[in-house]
Amino acid sequence: MMKYENIYDISVRLGDESIDYPGDTPYFRELIWTIKDSGICDLSKLVMSAHSGTHIDMPAHFIESGGTLDSYPVQDFILPTQVVNIEDKEAIRPVELKNLNIEPGDALLFKTYNSVSGHCKTGSFSERFVYLSPEAAELCVDKEVSLVGIDYITIERYGDEAFPSHRKILGNNILVLEGINLNAVPSGRYTLLCLPLKIKGGEASPVRAVLLR
Repeated sequence: MMKYENIYDISVRLGDESIDYPGDTPYFRELIWTIKDSGICDLSKLVMSAHSGTHIDMPAHFIESGGTLDSYPVQDFILPTQVVNIEDKEAIRPVELKNLNIEPGDALLFKTYNSVSGHCKTGSFSERFVYLSPEAAELCVDKEVSLVGIDYITIERYGDEAFPSHRKILGNNILVLEGINLNAVPSGRYTLLCLPLKIKGGEASPVRAVLLR
C-alpha cells in the first residue's frame, strides 16, 4: 500500500460550502425515502449543475468540438502539480508566475485570498474575488501546463462576457479545476487527483480533488 506523508482534501462540501454561479442550476438534495418512514433505506435525489462545487471544465465547455469527459483517459486527471501562493488580492497576474520553475505537463493550482479569507466556501456568490487574468492565462499556455486550478467557482473576472481566460486556457486543451479550497495547503509540489464522472459528451463534472505528497 502506498504511503503519503500528506493528504489534503481540497474540495468544498456540496450543500453548505459550495457556491452557485448566477444563472446556473443551484445545488439541491432531496430525500425521497428515509429509513424512518420507509423502514428500508435513505434514498435521495440530487439537482445540480455539472459545474456545482469543486468541478472540472473540459475544452468542450467553451470550444465547439472540444474534448469531453469521456474522451480523456483517466490518467489525465492524475497530475504532477504546483501549488502557488498569489499575493495580489484582485487578480492572478504574470508577475507572480514568470519566475516559477514550471515543467511542461504540470498542473498549477493558485492559492489566493479566496482561500485564505474563507471566501471560497461561503455558500453564496460574490462578484468580487481573485480571478485569472487573460495575461496570466497566456503565460500558462506558453508554459505548456496541463491544468489550472483556482479557489473560486470560476477563473473568469465577473462580468467579462467575452470569457477570455476560459477561451485561452480551454482553447489550448488545458483543463480547468474550479471551486477548490487551498487554505490548509502549503505551496510546493504535489500529485493531484481530480477524477470526474465519466459522462458521455460531458463538458464538466463535479470532482473530489485531493493533493498527495
